[in-house]
Amino acid sequence: MWIERSALAQEVPAVAGLSTRQLCEMLASLGFPVDGVATREGSEVVEVDITANRGDAMSHRGLAREIAAKLRQPLAAIAVPTVLEGKPLLEVRLESPACPLYSTAVLTLGDGSTPPTAQTFLLALESTPKRLPAVDASNELLHRYGHPTHAFDADRIQGAVSIRWAKEGEALMTLDGVTRTLMARDLVIADEAGPIALAGVMGGDGTKVTETTQRILLESAWFDPKTVRATARRHNLHTDASHRFGRGADPAMARVARDLLVGRLVGWSGAQLSGAWTVGSLPAEAAPVVLEEGLLTRVAGESLSLSEASDSLARLGCTIQAGKGPIIVIPPTWRHDLAIPEDLAEEVLRLRGYEHIPSVLPPLEGPPEPLSPSYLQRQRLARRLAHLGFHQTVTYGFISPEVDAIFASADNPAEGRCLANPLGQEFSVMRGSLLPGLMGSAEQNLRRGSREIRLFEVAPIFVSGPQGPSEQLSLGLVWGGIVGGEDYLSPARAVREADLSGIGRDLGWNCPPEIRCLGEGLFGFELPVSELAQVADQIIPDFRPFSRFPAVERDLSLLVDLDQSYEALAGAMSLSLPPETLVDLRCVDVFRHKTLPEGRQAWLMRMRFQAGRTLVGEEIDGWVSAALRAAESIGAKLRA
Repeated sequence: MWIERSALAQEVPAVAGLSTRQLCEMLASLGFPVDGVATREGSEVVEVDITANRGDAMSHRGLAREIAAKLRQPLAAIAVPTVLEGKPLLEVRLESPACPLYSTAVLTLGDGSTPPTAQTFLLALESTPKRLPAVDASNELLHRYGHPTHAFDADRIQGAVSIRWAKEGEALMTLDGVTRTLMARDLVIADEAGPIALAGVMGGDGTKVTETTQRILLESAWFDPKTVRATARRHNLHTDASHRFGRGADPAMARVARDLLVGRLVGWSGAQLSGAWTVGSLPAEAAPVVLEEGLLTRVAGESLSLSEASDSLARLGCTIQAGKGPIIVIPPTWRHDLAIPEDLAEEVLRLRGYEHIPSVLPPLEGPPEPLSPSYLQRQRLARRLAHLGFHQTVTYGFISPEVDAIFASADNPAEGRCLANPLGQEFSVMRGSLLPGLMGSAEQNLRRGSREIRLFEVAPIFVSGPQGPSEQLSLGLVWGGIVGGEDYLSPARAVREADLSGIGRDLGWNCPPEIRCLGEGLFGFELPVSELAQVADQIIPDFRPFSRFPAVERDLSLLVDLDQSYEALAGAMSLSLPPETLVDLRCVDVFRHKTLPEGRQAWLMRMRFQAGRTLVGEEIDGWVSAALRAAESIGAKLRA
């Protein structure tokens, strides 16, 4: 935003005594860095960067308030002409809570034109004057005081004016010459014939002020910031008015801006005021905020008194109610960003100067908090998959409706996950699955010559619901390409579905995952993280002392069915043996031959025992017998 130095000095006379460098450094210290300095129309102007939460500073008056507070200098009073309100000349109806206040006036224009000083001011700020007093005065007041106003051609308005929600499908040609189809969520200014302006965004072409306009209807209102922002985004209209209303204008300036606009038109063009009136009332005041000295000290990192805080906040326009304890602060009408005690503490530090904040680390008190189980679970999943040769990746959270329809489940419709303002059609739906992004990354790597690709992602997907989309943490995994071939013992082959079957069980999934074919030689599956095994509370296992006594091994040669599960057999035998002495149990040989009974094979199961004492033969024989009985219980037999 461009600021003219001479206009700024009219608001704060002390600015005239500052050099340009001093002014730029002061603005930067207040949180408004200067992006550039230029000279236009014989005036020096500075380009100031205003953050999105400081709509109150988007004017000469707004920045002047900040400078006056910093310099402890008085702020010049606004010379508001006296405008007496009377009986409404035109019915104005407020039909939406998004516009609680509408101040207006009707004037008959004279023959005068925009003064050269006002035209020079607008040109210096890169705003082209139209040489129409009603339009130029509105723009000049916008840059000086930050409150948008608008002028309609009163003779083109048909009947009463209403501020209402648009009807679905209504059309409005805006001042930029584009006919826009309105939605029911758009707030409009309308007459009996239809919409004449997008409230807080842009006026309509049908009621614009021209050289032939004789009577004008002024508008100075307050509109809900969220409504204005949403309308501007839907119609891709980012105007000076929407930037200010969308960030929160000062409702108390609505009548003041109307009166200033009336005064400009009377003085510039000899206009005659026919009548002025206001409909509605100011929105509710901001809730008081309680600031305690302890919080102020904690945020500052050093001791600060509430008296110093009261002085700083009062200079910023706040109303202070001080007592023996905390102070109660009522923010001014133009500061919508002051809502919690931390906001007030930051304002005190900002005005005091960031250079006074000590650069020390805050003290750490008490033991560190334990990591959350969900974080430990994600960490374990990522570490285990990395050990298995998979690479963790991050993909976009938005996909196209066409891709989403392929992967999302039937009970998760895309209608509940569509964005109102997407970057493009291909990013218009919040993803309902991780597989589309992983598949795209895998295919890109395979196209570029990767022999084998293993990718996984642990990230949220979105599920449609009556209250809007909700997050659900999910694990997605893809595997494709060629495995093996490094030596003659492992011949090269394409990745198969069976390669992925054991991954889910390895991660704690109780049943085989549903594997999807994502293309030729590319497979993947997706699992909800909440249903995977949780991380054990004890990260470090109990220490088992090493024994100085010799270990004892015993073998059992068992006849088992050809389809016998090794996990079932080993599990049954292990449960029958004492865990404090069983060191190892495994199959060390598999024998298949026609001399064996049909449908059977021989497994040589080896058991290894060790304890903190010498083991004796009788107890070992008893353990072996117990293991044999357990094996026989699931169909195995001792081989003769």
